[in-house]
Amino acid sequence: MNSDLLHVEDIEQRKARMLKQERECWSDGVMEVAGIDEAGRGPLAGPVVAAAVIFEPEFFIPEVNDSKVLSAEEREVLYEQIIGSAKALGVGVVHRGVIDSINILQATYRAMHEAILQLSITPSLLLIDGNRFQDIGIPFKTIVDGDALSFSIAAASIIAKVTRDRMMVEYDKQFPGYGFAKHKGYGTKEHREAIQRLGLCEIHRRSFAVKRQMKLDLSE
Repeated sequence: MNSDLLHVEDIEQRKARMLKQERECWSDGVMEVAGIDEAGRGPLAGPVVAAAVIFEPEFFIPEVNDSKVLSAEEREVLYEQIIGSAKALGVGVVHRGVIDSINILQATYRAMHEAILQLSITPSLLLIDGNRFQDIGIPFKTIVDGDALSFSIAAASIIAKVTRDRMMVEYDKQFPGYGFAKHKGYGTKEHREAIQRLGLCEIHRRSFAVKRQMKLDLSE
């Protein structure tokens, strides 16, 4: 088979797989389908960020994938393509203080709700990455590993990840010495050692994640 034709076939196969969830909705007459995902549930510092994205039916960018399997450079390129192509897009950000006061799960729901409310179009259905969601009065479907199975969710994962990473780079300038631009607030050995040396800064979460990490042996 001609290599160009094979490439086209591969793209069509990927499109069929990544748009399967959306196509099921569209075939039922549910057209405004929003993919929802978050970034930043696990870090010791910084906000949790969620994104909601709606595309025109059958729109597809073959390179869009779960943000975790893409390089930072690939995510930045795709971020701009998604921003320029989405029919509607919303982003929700919940900061450290709220995370500590209501817990990370509730903070994640709040970020998702904010992202949905930022959409310029009211979605008919929400496709949510994961297995749980707090109802916001819009029909929804949760999908485990949705960022690898739904184009809309994968696009949302990229928007959320790039938005949060850019914030952490700015925090690195505001709070030097912790390495936020490198590890983005996650509990790496370097980050934990910086906390031991410098103490907690304003964006560190004072909840169980920091407490748990500080119990680890930093001399490992």
